Amino acid sequence: MKLSLGPLQYYWPHASVMRFYDAVAATPVDIVYLGETVCSRRHELRLSDWLEIAARLIDAGKEVVLSTQVLIESGSDVGVLHKIAANGLCAMEANDMGAVHVVAGKQAFVAGPNLNLYNLPSLQWLAALGASRWVMPLEMKRDDLAVIQAGRPAGLQTEVFAYGRMPLAYSARCFTARNRNLPKDDCRFSCIDHPDGLLLKTREKEDFLVLNGTQTQSARVYNLVDTLDDMHALGVDVVRLSPQSQHMGEVIDVFHAARMHVLAPHEALAQLQPLMPAAGCNGYWHGLPGLVQHTSAGEPATA
Repeated sequence: MKLSLGPLQYYWPHASVMRFYDAVAATPVDIVYLGETVCSRRHELRLSDWLEIAARLIDAGKEVVLSTQVLIESGSDVGVLHKIAANGLCAMEANDMGAVHVVAGKQAFVAGPNLNLYNLPSLQWLAALGASRWVMPLEMKRDDLAVIQAGRPAGLQTEVFAYGRMPLAYSARCFTARNRNLPKDDCRFSCIDHPDGLLLKTREKEDFLVLNGTQTQSARVYNLVDTLDDMHALGVDVVRLSPQSQHMGEVIDVFHAARMHVLAPHEALAQLQPLMPAAGCNGYWHGLPGLVQHTSAGEPATA
């Protein structure tokens, strides 16, 4: 079972991104997804910069995939999409059906988690169009995945989002800008000040959601490190980790140790606790509300 590093969800300065991926090159992660998936106004890195990073990671022995934007809102967004599809260096992760249309029948692609593939007929259709791997929707439970795994098309790999704040929704509006009473078209790139997103609390001061520009994330960190053996038994091919600004190399090392059985599941879970930017959760995998942390003893807990 391989480890992948998903696309960077946040807006970081150019130098920070370069340092981050230089460090990633030395980690045991097998697959790296690159590119802007959240907002086309983020211009610290252009496509040429992502391709430069891709070349370095390929030289380091990584498989690299370029991810497309989830919401395509303009002609320039469409133009970037076509350039990604024609990059000639790496495969593409399609995050909307427009991206699928661009590459369908022409080249293999990864069907991203935002395509909302919940049943076998949808999966078989995407495989017929050229999908070589699909990423399970975040809220799909383990038992539903087991049904799909039993009948998935031959040669189609399965990837599961297993660590990070979950991207729950996307909007044409920018909530980070709205927090500063700024319009989206004059956002002043507010999200660059929040390297792990802007935490939103309830009136009772409980962590609720994280605002990340046009994207809304979970406040809690989804963490399935203690289910890797179960995933392997189900035939999961790739486990995805989502980037965070601190301790990412250490997080990758813990997942690698867990998949190699150097760490027991409970040990890996304990080692990740101080590395996470917030409390953990795993409810969706167990068919429970997403914010729940299901304990090894089988009792759900929310703290």
